[in-house]
Amino acid sequence: MRRLLASPPVPAGLALLVVLLAISGPFGTLDAMRIAPRLAYWAVTVPATFAAGSFATLVISEALRSHPRRALLTPMLAALGTAIAVAVVVVVLNWLALGLHPLAPSYRRGLLISVLATGAAIALFFHLLRQHQQRDGGETAPDAATDAPADTPADTAPPLLDRLEFDKRGPLVSLSVADHYVEVVTTRGRALLLMRLSDAMRETGATRGMQVHRSHWVALDRIAACRRMGDRAVLTLTDGREIPVSRTYVKPLRDAGILPARG
Repeated sequence: MRRLLASPPVPAGLALLVVLLAISGPFGTLDAMRIAPRLAYWAVTVPATFAAGSFATLVISEALRSHPRRALLTPMLAALGTAIAVAVVVVVLNWLALGLHPLAPSYRRGLLISVLATGAAIALFFHLLRQHQQRDGGETAPDAATDAPADTPADTAPPLLDRLEFDKRGPLVSLSVADHYVEVVTTRGRALLLMRLSDAMRETGATRGMQVHRSHWVALDRIAACRRMGDRAVLTLTDGREIPVSRTYVKPLRDAGILPARG
């Protein structure tokens, strides 16, 4: 959350949203409060619901990280989890700030459904936006494995490691998209970074690796085995995880001598 809030567009966007909601007064706040308390209400509600929704999305994405149907389940469950988390925060804040009991008739008249629908729509929007960014950032297949630039010393630590906690800085194993984040796996652990996969790959430094899927990059010396699955493939890494190889990246892997030609 610290990394997320340190990204300049995030607090700026939250501040703008607070002002817009204070002016428009949705969910009955326009009639219930004057402008000053309404501004204070949204100044608390917006960051609180944003934090709750982000946390719910992160937990769900991590729980489904290895699920074979992750691409389908993550947006649906993240939307549901975010909606529930946002609704709980709104109900608690309304109880504390407005004295609106959780069993109040206004909730039964549709207020809670509106809050749930809004939270789910926002979560789904950000998930789709992230997927669009990933497609823009790295769908063109490389011609071969990505080696370090000629002028990069082999013993130079990848710049990406500077973003990790000290105890997790080790040789890179893989990078994977995890909703709004990139999961960085090293030999010493894993961490989630708020950035695009294409940007993370540019910071792998001297590590010899390549993108093998729209959502995955792997270090070549961490590949323990590979096998074909039709016109696709699956890589087994040294830590036991399996990474899918999409059709687009089969030829570059074969050209690099990692994936055997069809027998």
